[in-house]
Amino acid sequence: MTTHNPITRRRHRRNRVAMVFSIFATAVGLFILAAILWELLWQGLGGLNMKVFTEITPPPGSDGGLSNAIYGSIMLTLVGIAIAAPIGILAGTYLSEYARGSKIGEAAKFINDVLLSAPSIIVGLFINAILVVPFGTFSAWAGAVALAVIALPVINRTTQDMLALVPNTLREAAAALGAPRWKVLVFIVWRAAKSGILTGVLLAIARISGETAPLLFTSFGNQFWSTDMGKPMANLPVVIYQFAMSPYSDWQRLAWVGALLITSAILFLNILARSLAARSR
Repeated sequence: MTTHNPITRRRHRRNRVAMVFSIFATAVGLFILAAILWELLWQGLGGLNMKVFTEITPPPGSDGGLSNAIYGSIMLTLVGIAIAAPIGILAGTYLSEYARGSKIGEAAKFINDVLLSAPSIIVGLFINAILVVPFGTFSAWAGAVALAVIALPVINRTTQDMLALVPNTLREAAAALGAPRWKVLVFIVWRAAKSGILTGVLLAIARISGETAPLLFTSFGNQFWSTDMGKPMANLPVVIYQFAMSPYSDWQRLAWVGALLITSAILFLNILARSLAARSR
């Protein structure tokens, strides 16, 4: 329908201009993502074989794989999430259900938001000062704690947001039946928000899976297979950093393979998290 109102025509022009810029920005973002994925596939698939999963990182000029680094990354991530998830969920529940509107609650939410944007290298230096320097050695425990500190605010914020979406009528109905508050939280509120909370945990895993800077100051690395969490442990991000910066072509090839593995894992976790979030909504 054509309109002769100058104000309406001006609004339509602005809307078309904004739409063009939005489509252009989306196209640029998708092009960059596609270019990164194509480069990873082009460089990484050529070196992907069973040795990557069965052999440890090699010295220069030798065949090898990334099995020790893959194992180390899995262990560091799992232990970090095992530390961060209970604390983050409980803290998010307290801030959402008990401290809402209070001064301490608002202060805690502000600090959590600051931690969300804190540089990971600062976290690594902090954990280095309290868990590495006093004990005189790098360790996988220190790396896991550093990853937990990074994952904690993500889980905390997601838990708060998901609990805020649960209708108050559910809480009131359970309370009217005489259920104590802790039962209302555990059996009603948490159950209603479990998909969203799980989404937050998955996003936190994706967030910490590729972190390199904090691990350089905490778990460092290990060229050999190690299952001792009290000693340095190999991990994919640090191996990728070291191998990519080296002048050896075989190391650089393994770095591309490692980057492909991490990117694939993070992409899968993000897709899974978004699927759970859509189901939750």
